[in-house]
Amino acid sequence: MVDTAVVDVDGTLIDSNYQHALAWYRAFRHYGLTLPVWRLHRAIGMGGDQLVGSVAGDEVEERLGDELRARWSAEFDPMLHEVQPFDGARELLVELRDRGVTVVLASSGKPEHVDHYLELIDGKSVAHGWTTSGDVDRTKPAPDLLQVALRKAGGDSPVMVGDSVWDFAAARRAGYPGYALRTGGFSEQELLEAGAAAVYDSLTELRENLDEVLTAHR
Repeated sequence: MVDTAVVDVDGTLIDSNYQHALAWYRAFRHYGLTLPVWRLHRAIGMGGDQLVGSVAGDEVEERLGDELRARWSAEFDPMLHEVQPFDGARELLVELRDRGVTVVLASSGKPEHVDHYLELIDGKSVAHGWTTSGDVDRTKPAPDLLQVALRKAGGDSPVMVGDSVWDFAAARRAGYPGYALRTGGFSEQELLEAGAAAVYDSLTELRENLDEVLTAHR
């Protein structure tokens, strides 16, 4: 039976994906690069170390990667106060804990952003631990963050809960199953093709189906 839930934060517990996409759009524009917002949205869920090269190419990463990431932060920080949790975020974490499941939050966000998110849902009182981009050299879709999260939990039968195809690419590489939410703006078909076992429209719907999530991998 599942003993550990590795739960993504941005786009899964916190409604932040579109602010991230807009911040990246403005960061690229600052350096004279105009990328369609839809393409940037498709990359949200990757960490910044992966995103620049993915959407703009290796040459831009080599030439401007660090500057773009710094500019992204400058654009995103003023929007941080707009970001709010999805309905049912804390309730899901509490129910997982009350069922005896160790909860670890696997975020590739900056430490100060993750701290803010955890304050919004009082996550530190529920989660066994959490990750940030500072914990690894490579963020999603590399499996490193999920592997670090699982080590923090000390579990051996994990499940991933996330919202982006990059979450499930990372989970697949880490070798464990996952359940998806549409809260990040990816379609059900995309999430299933990326490796999610099932897709839910909301955290509340996922919580109503926790028996399936926690027993499907006996």
